[in-house]
Amino acid sequence: MARLRSATTQFQHRPGDKVFNLGVVARLTAQAAKAGVELIAFPEMCVTGYWHCRNLDEAGWRALAEPVPDGPSSLALLRLAQRHRMAVGAGLIEAAPDGRLYNTYVVALPDGAVHRHRKLHAFESPHVSSGDAFTVFDTPFGVRVGVLICWDNNLVENARATALLGADVILAPHQTGGTASRSPHAMGPIDPALWRERHVRPDVLRAEFQGDKGRGWLMRWLPARAHDNGVFILFSNGVGEDDGEVRTGNAMILDPYGRVLAETDALDEALVIADLDLDLLPTATGRRWIRGRRPELYGLLTRRLGHELDPREARFSTAPVLTPDPPA
Repeated sequence: MARLRSATTQFQHRPGDKVFNLGVVARLTAQAAKAGVELIAFPEMCVTGYWHCRNLDEAGWRALAEPVPDGPSSLALLRLAQRHRMAVGAGLIEAAPDGRLYNTYVVALPDGAVHRHRKLHAFESPHVSSGDAFTVFDTPFGVRVGVLICWDNNLVENARATALLGADVILAPHQTGGTASRSPHAMGPIDPALWRERHVRPDVLRAEFQGDKGRGWLMRWLPARAHDNGVFILFSNGVGEDDGEVRTGNAMILDPYGRVLAETDALDEALVIADLDLDLLPTATGRRWIRGRRPELYGLLTRRLGHELDPREARFSTAPVLTPDPPA
């Protein structure tokens, strides 16, 4: 039976403190290595910090940004990967050679390779560009890994495209839960006071984390991404107060049937470990369904309907979404 021991994480980063945040990454990676983990996922932009960045001017973003793969944080992740013989993924701000800035996820492999995924639907700031390519790569462990950052996972086309490119495992780094939504049945804000009082009233905060503002919302769609595409998903997330919002953690690992293999309800930093049974992949329902696709019917998916918005406009628009006129 082929297995891959994998881990996903949640932790509260410090805004702009890359030394501290990389220290947490190093500590949890070492802890995972002792448990025999071969693949570990850390959250979106956990190296640089996340939500405080929306308030930074361009100079502030550039002060945190680094080149990939030869920047200091990428090299630090590579050293961890080689030291522990593990694939290590973590998020940061990338300064590209053409001067653009990206919300980027770096995955360092023990064989010396460094891969990156640029968030396809970046909305955090007008100073950040969206990526334009899917990311799927081979690993020394006999599986192909894809990456989708936060909102990338919410669009079903992205998960399907990543699966069609051969991904067996999708790393899904997030900073989510507890965010404001204009939908009455999606996420909602969590009072930061509950986070600060978590040691006094843990049950109250846990109810928020496990309810519709956290896990309840995730379970409406995240298992479907795994099941419908026949892939394992490593969901990593921030936890705790993040510049006025409260991330809900809920780190979990799902199998190709959408079943939760392991998860945490911790109100703090956590490491979640599970063995991925790779023998599930060839007969997973989603993979069998994909073989029944009729691509000649799906041209509509690549045509603009006229109501599209760029990621930032779509994320923050308060206008009602109306059904567009069908294409001619």
